[in-house]
Amino acid sequence: MEKVEKILAEIVAAHPSVLSDPEPVIRLHELADSSVNFVVRPWVRTDDYWETYWDLMRAVKMRFDAEGITIPFPQRQIHSA
Repeated sequence: MEKVEKILAEIVAAHPSVLSDPEPVIRLHELADSSVNFVVRPWVRTDDYWETYWDLMRAVKMRFDAEGITIPFPQRQIHSA
């Protein structure tokens, strides 16, 4: 969890549209069935919202891939009798 929180904080801090005040929120949000979910809520100007959102989503996926952090996908096993 600490590694993910650190990576998310670095990504958010590096984006030029993210405001430092108020401070971004990065927290463990939920322990789900197949995942550990974080909430990431940086503050940006309204006009920058969507571009920043898409930039951050892309940056998180690319950085997680580079760091070997996988995103779980639901899987089913079917057994025949």
